[in-house]
Amino acid sequence: MSDSPARTNEYGVTPTAIMASMAGLDFVRAIFSGKLPEPPIMQTVEPFDCTAEPGVVVIHSVPGFRHYNPIGSVHGGYAATLLDSAMGLAVHSMLPAGTGYTTLEFKLSFIRGMSKDSGKVRTEGRTLHVGRRTATAEARITDAKGRLLAHATTTCLVFEIPKERPKEI
Repeated sequence: MSDSPARTNEYGVTPTAIMASMAGLDFVRAIFSGKLPEPPIMQTVEPFDCTAEPGVVVIHSVPGFRHYNPIGSVHGGYAATLLDSAMGLAVHSMLPAGTGYTTLEFKLSFIRGMSKDSGKVRTEGRTLHVGRRTATAEARITDAKGRLLAHATTTCLVFEIPKERPKEI
């Protein structure tokens, strides 16, 4: 049995000019629908059934044996990747075209361990505040029974995406 559903999406980095030309919600939805490539980091968690609404992003994934740490459970980096991604994309979903963000800090709390037997997990990121210079968000990972596995908060820097300068001859 496979650890997660088969993926057909391509992985890559969207050119800055394309990202800057789209409202944040449209950009996030284009990634989730496969019109734009998934970021390469997502190969590590293989998300599926992702949705985006203004200020809310949901990502489903299945932890597998490939995510194990030396002590025999899913490495915390798996949860950190999902939580940081969900919070960041929730923030991005609220930004106008020409605006970007980067994570300034995030705090993560592990509540229950995950294993290859955990099954499908749901990560939901929600914005708390989106301003001109900063944004805050929170996210939660729950298992199929709705039990909280981990949660996090973040502060992001919001900025204008620099216009590309013409190349000098």
